[in-house]
Amino acid sequence: MTTTAAELLEVVWGRASTAPASASQLRVLHILEHNDGINLRSLAESLASTPPSTSRLCDRLHAAGFIERAVNAESKREVRLHLSGRGRTFLAELRARREREVRRVLADMPAAKRIALLEGLEAFCATASTQIHHGASDPSSRTA
Repeated sequence: MTTTAAELLEVVWGRASTAPASASQLRVLHILEHNDGINLRSLAESLASTPPSTSRLCDRLHAAGFIERAVNAESKREVRLHLSGRGRTFLAELRARREREVRRVLADMPAAKRIALLEGLEAFCATASTQIHHGASDPSSRTA
């Protein structure tokens, strides 16, 4: 069921175009939104990519005005990446378009099912956030 729900959510979100950003570029924007000032090497690690590939991806985002680069004051060789105002606006508008599409689906659901979904999603978000921030994503590391 989770796979089906994730795939359907992608289809619903797909109604809200991510143009002019590709899926890879969108991922970079999300990472920068939550990791302001990240360096290129750390971004490449987050993407499971190489620094040269990540650099080219950032070149395109910079040319589009979605990100800004700043030389680190402490280490002149290191470049810090920041989401630009245009990048933040793009993400906000994309989220609004995606939310409208999801609301269309939710509007056709019975109220009791919407409430149950909300409660389940709140629990999911809380648990996922805890795992992500505390590194507990490995199920074998948990005790029964």
